[in-house]
Amino acid sequence: MSRAGEQSLMIDGPAGPLEAVLTEGEREGVLAVICHPNPIQGGTMQNKVVHTLMRTARDLGASTLRFNFRGVGASAGEHDYGNGEVDDCLAVLDWAQNNLAVRELWLLGFSFGGYVAAAAASRLEQWPQRLVLVAPSVEKQAFHLLKPLAGPVSVMMGEADDVVAPQAVYAAFADEQDAEVVRFADTGHFFHGKLVPLKAEVERVLAAEA
Repeated sequence: MSRAGEQSLMIDGPAGPLEAVLTEGEREGVLAVICHPNPIQGGTMQNKVVHTLMRTARDLGASTLRFNFRGVGASAGEHDYGNGEVDDCLAVLDWAQNNLAVRELWLLGFSFGGYVAAAAASRLEQWPQRLVLVAPSVEKQAFHLLKPLAGPVSVMMGEADDVVAPQAVYAAFADEQDAEVVRFADTGHFFHGKLVPLKAEVERVLAAEA
C-alpha cells in the first residue's frame, strides 16, 4: 500500500517490468533516483538507508524515484550480480528523462546500489548534478573499471563497517580529484543509530551550490 504522495509504477526494463515508487516534489525538474543494496542479502527499495536517502531528497523539494532491481519484489527477471542491475538503473533514468522533464539529476545508492549508481553515472552522457554513495561496494563489484570517475562524487562511510571494508573504500577514492569522503565514527554498514547524522550530511551535499 502506497503512502500519501507516493505513486506506484511499473517501468519497462531490459529484463521486464521494474517495480518503482515515485514521490513528486515541489522543485520542478529536480529528481533523486535511489538504488538499493544487494538483493542476495535481502536488499530492496524498502531498506531503511534507502528510505533515509529518499526522505533527505524529498525534504529538499526534489521528486524521488526508488525502484527494485530485477528479480526483487514485483520486478521481473533474475539477479545479475551488478551487470544487469546497471542496465535496470539506466532504464529507470531513461524513463524519468522521457516522463518527468528532469533538468537536475541526483543519483544516490547504498552498498551494492552505490556501485550500480556509480556505474550508471559513468554511462550517462552527462554526469549527474549529485552522485552520493553510501558504503559503496568497491571490492565485490568491478568498481576499479569505473576509474577514474568522470565527475564529482560524495561518499558516506562508516568507520566500523563489517560488510564493506572501510580501508578499501578510502583507497578507492583517494586518487579521485573530485571526491569527498565523509567518515562516520563507530558506525556499521547499516548506520544503526546513525541515520540522523547520515541524513544531515547527505542534506548538506544535496543542498550545496553546484
